[in-house]
Amino acid sequence: MTPWRLALAGAFLLAALAPSAWASATPAGGAGQSIYLRGTLGSGAPLAATRESGGVGIIGADAACVNCHQHSGLGSREGRLSIPPVAAEYLFHSRAQNAGEPVLPYVEGVHGNRDPYTDATLARVIREGVDSEGRPLGFLMPRYALGDEDMAALIAYLKELSQRRVPGVTGTLLDFATIVTPDADPVKSHGMLDVLEHFFAEKNSFPFKPTPQMRTSGRTQYAKSMYMANRHWRLNVWTLTGPAATWGAQLDKRLAAEPVYAVLSGIGGSNWAPVHEFCERNAIPCLWPNVEVPVVAEQDFYPMYFSKGVLLEAQLIARTILGPDNHSAVDAVEQVYRADDSGGAAAQALAAELKGYGVAVHSTVLPRDARADRVTAAVRAAALHKNARGQALVLWLRPGDVASLREVPAGAGTVYLSGLMGGLEKSPLPEAWRERARMTYPFDLPDKRRVRLNYPLGWFTFRHIPLLDEQVQTDTYLACSLLADVLNHMADNFARPYLVEQLQDLLEHRLITGYYPHLTLAARQRFASKGGYLVRFRDTGGTALVAEGEWVVP
Repeated sequence: MTPWRLALAGAFLLAALAPSAWASATPAGGAGQSIYLRGTLGSGAPLAATRESGGVGIIGADAACVNCHQHSGLGSREGRLSIPPVAAEYLFHSRAQNAGEPVLPYVEGVHGNRDPYTDATLARVIREGVDSEGRPLGFLMPRYALGDEDMAALIAYLKELSQRRVPGVTGTLLDFATIVTPDADPVKSHGMLDVLEHFFAEKNSFPFKPTPQMRTSGRTQYAKSMYMANRHWRLNVWTLTGPAATWGAQLDKRLAAEPVYAVLSGIGGSNWAPVHEFCERNAIPCLWPNVEVPVVAEQDFYPMYFSKGVLLEAQLIARTILGPDNHSAVDAVEQVYRADDSGGAAAQALAAELKGYGVAVHSTVLPRDARADRVTAAVRAAALHKNARGQALVLWLRPGDVASLREVPAGAGTVYLSGLMGGLEKSPLPEAWRERARMTYPFDLPDKRRVRLNYPLGWFTFRHIPLLDEQVQTDTYLACSLLADVLNHMADNFARPYLVEQLQDLLEHRLITGYYPHLTLAARQRFASKGGYLVRFRDTGGTALVAEGEWVVP
């Protein structure tokens, strides 16, 4: 191995960078898990290391192994740098292929031209930076101060990362679930399921036989040439019933009966938390659900969302009200929303954003089943307050309630409307309100995204899929195509954490991003699209929008 490769391998063998709470849904590793994921020893003291003798010290979370080798232990790529895997099956695997040994799942960065590690030589490289063949590694490899008990725990954890059996995966089949909560919009649910079912049927229609075993070129056991690992996809639809407090138990029961590899898409109403918690607790990737109120828990690992939904809209409104210097010209904010709808979480988020800046927030909460006349009365009263100097009105209302505003004068002052709840550019906002209203828009503008939508919309047309909700259905298609692309890249390695990590890497190179101008996910980020616009309607009628500035990331 050349010196630079020695340095690189050492630099990342068990190196460091990771933050707080990524332990919630990983193999039970005790002290080893804590060392690897959080940089905390079994005693609770911080992990400590130096780079070469007397070199720069690192400590705690900055010394944790996960930062370079990731949750899966399978390494990654940093530009031209290849970070090798540290899952035990790669560390302990023989230099040359033994007929009695299984072929390792393919990962980039694996080093096969060295002696396999043993527990003793692995402990030595962690403490002293000397590899399995006695060669010193480069200065970037930290030398870890680990006692025998903590060392044994860390090595045991690396062995747990090597478990080959993955639920929901067989030699010929990948099982997925999609989840529908009882408070989900039935029309949107139907549209989502239509896209999923067509995508799965088409994915399984290709006339090739699944080939689960790796085919190598013969030059090295790690070669990937001529490799295919085709499996059929099966969709399990998990429709929840009853109160949210029972959803976790329902999901546990479904999972026991129908083990799945990942949860794909799905749709909810104002409460997705039980589903999010189920996925994190069971270490199941939960990929791109259609939800207006996602769970903000950046320390979690397995759930991934396209956007923060109405919570992002609240941030956009707060940023506008406070201005660039956080000195608001608005003294108070009036909000109107229905109980048990997504607007409740959004209103709370906005109040929290404005707290501490001297902006008083008052909310009018309507019953979920309130009649239209009660809505108009509540908005009329709030608008009267808004008309006082230095006040703003925020409406977290659905299209039916927005249409009823034609009976209410808009008055003076600014009105903010949730685009996600109110219908986006198709919102039935009355003519008299259009001059005053500014709508949150957590997507790319219609004219800018049109080209990116040509393919999915054409795909729907060709397959006779009714367009019931363009945004939900194109998001669902995007979720499916992202999954298909990343599984092609992963070859035959189906470790669940590896799926999440590979999706994170794939997103920034994605050209077709649907409603979103761009998608990116870094470590400890769960929301791929991070900004939006404030827009107004260009005319008193029609759907044309004008942005009130550039794309804003709160």
